[in-house]
Amino acid sequence: MKTEEQKRQEDLQRLRSLRPIDDDFMRCLFKDNLPLAELVLRIITDKPDLTVTDFQTQKDMKRLAGARSICLDAYGTDSSGKKYDMEVQRSDRGADPHRARFHSSVMDVENLDAGQKFSELPDTYTIFIVEKDFYGMGEPVYPIERVNLLTGKPFDDGEHILYVNGEYRGDSDIGKLMHDFNCTNADEMYFELLADRTRYLKENPKGVSEMCKVIEDMLREERLEIAKTMLLDRMLPLEKIAEYARLSIDEVRKLQAEQFA
Repeated sequence: MKTEEQKRQEDLQRLRSLRPIDDDFMRCLFKDNLPLAELVLRIITDKPDLTVTDFQTQKDMKRLAGARSICLDAYGTDSSGKKYDMEVQRSDRGADPHRARFHSSVMDVENLDAGQKFSELPDTYTIFIVEKDFYGMGEPVYPIERVNLLTGKPFDDGEHILYVNGEYRGDSDIGKLMHDFNCTNADEMYFELLADRTRYLKENPKGVSEMCKVIEDMLREERLEIAKTMLLDRMLPLEKIAEYARLSIDEVRKLQAEQFA
């Protein structure tokens, strides 16, 4: 059995290896940090005058009863009422275009109340920051827009989807931002706002404590998922599942009751 100090040292080692492009770390970077969110959105959307008025991390959207809900990594509003969903999708599977479509549609439902006209829907931006070059063309950002195929003109429905190439490097702001998003060391970052927040979360005792709690929660979620998968093998004793997943037997029994209810 590992001691608390051993667990803490393991957490600190994981913390040192985290980068802004790792979604759990990204959410902590942007939490209560409107200036940083504004900087990043200005660079990605190429709108240097964009002003963010509200920004939340882990925003739950559950408007439709019975429909699949989503928890957005980061959700913001600008001064003109446009909505921004910024997601870190490290794997190509997570960046499936159908996922972008779903995120966009959920934002629409969230932002139109009964009695409002459809024309009152705000413009929405679904932004996927993907670790690899999803479309493989070496571009920094891939804008996805609807067009009328016969006229060749934009559909102008206010829906915008952006795929950001996490591999892109270059002397532009987007190239420097993607460099910073892949850094583990704040001293190697170009943007001071990003470096300062990274330094706080990795070096300041309060920030480190906050991140260690996030890491513990993340590891617990992983253990729960392992246990759920193992429960599908009905021949495996619950005691063994608890041992392998590092959960209590009561926790495993609870998962079993929920999974096979």
